[in-house]
Amino acid sequence: MAQKIDGKEVSLFIKDRVKADTNELKTMTGIVPGLAVILVGSDSASQIYVRNKKQACEYCGFYSESYELPEDTTQEQLLELIDALNKSEKIDGILVQMPLPKHINPQTIIECILPEKDVDAFNFVNVGRIMLGEYNFLPCTPAGVMELLKYYKIDACGKECVVVGRSNIVGKPMAMLLLHENATVTVCHSKTSDLPAVTRRADILVSAVGKPGFITADMIKPGAVVIDVGINRMPNGKICGDVDFNEAEKIASFITPVPGGVGPMTIAMLMQNTLTSAKLKLKRRN
Repeated sequence: MAQKIDGKEVSLFIKDRVKADTNELKTMTGIVPGLAVILVGSDSASQIYVRNKKQACEYCGFYSESYELPEDTTQEQLLELIDALNKSEKIDGILVQMPLPKHINPQTIIECILPEKDVDAFNFVNVGRIMLGEYNFLPCTPAGVMELLKYYKIDACGKECVVVGRSNIVGKPMAMLLLHENATVTVCHSKTSDLPAVTRRADILVSAVGKPGFITADMIKPGAVVIDVGINRMPNGKICGDVDFNEAEKIASFITPVPGGVGPMTIAMLMQNTLTSAKLKLKRRN
């Protein structure tokens, strides 16, 4: 049976580290990391995420601002708010909760956020830095996966890694981060022929496709590390991942459960990115 990778335990470890660093930063410089979170519309899942982020800010000792805007907020109004937050000395990180209403272009919004305050690391500048391996921030979910591997002493160097999914948010940056660790990386997607043959080669298999039970036991190499990034809500209200957990657990060496695996890491890494931004602000001042 595989060892379960406990994302709650690791996320608390990271938040405690951020909290300690924040206290030191406050004591030495008077700087308090600040995060602004913007939600447009009334998506219930997004409201939960925003509430969780606010609680994490309180835990870590951050200053936080939360904006819940109506569904009919115009793109221009949202851009004006971001411009004001870009100029605010109190704010080190700006996060716009996705998805946005259809009348707002998400890429336009992301590009309006200053790269040094783009704690989601979705801005073109930050994406380019990740490609070069010279980044200040990493996208929170892939960064969280790397922290899980590090905590459990799972070395990607020289390993064959397969990432299923090629989104800009998870799949592509995940592949880059594994590549920076000297892994051999294959990215699979809907056009991949004979997907099970590819996934069975993986020493580390990461799934980020958003389809319940998509990765079955026969697609997993015995002893592989299985990282399930998928979060899918079933008709009965339960949350499940992309991996058939009960069967995969019998084959893998390590596996992330859903919930309680990668999910908690995303907010922990957001806190880490915001602290990093505050420290960089101090460097620019000096």
